Amino acid sequence: MLTQNEKLLLIGQVTDISGIPIRTIRYYESLGLLKSSRRTEGGFRQFSLDVLTRLAFIKRAQNLGLSLEEIGNILQVYDQGQAPCGEIKEKLEDKLLHIDRQIDQLLTLRSEIKGLLSGWKNTSDRYEDTICPIIQNISVSG
Repeated sequence: MLTQNEKLLLIGQVTDISGIPIRTIRYYESLGLLKSSRRTEGGFRQFSLDVLTRLAFIKRAQNLGLSLEEIGNILQVYDQGQAPCGEIKEKLEDKLLHIDRQIDQLLTLRSEIKGLLSGWKNTSDRYEDTICPIIQNISVSG
């Protein structure tokens, strides 16, 4: 519950302080990641100062590869009065495994491309049902 002295920010002020566009703030609110405290008589959203902490958390979590859905789940745990660090650790461990798999796939692809390029022979011949025989593993005699 807001106290009489708690400062509320209009959405434009939140944007000015956080650098996050109004449209993004509205989107986050529509997803339930943020909640406005109330609205002015003119219908403008007002946010408590803790919205800045939530926005900073959302941006940092996104930069670490977490989806907005994952972030929403973490914030639900937080909003229920629990520390979500265990959930965050689990999500980051999953991200790390995913990154390691991607690295392995990229290294395999890199090796395959290097192999193609090392034996590259330019050919001006056209082959039926073939666009480029070198990458389609068709023997080019010449």
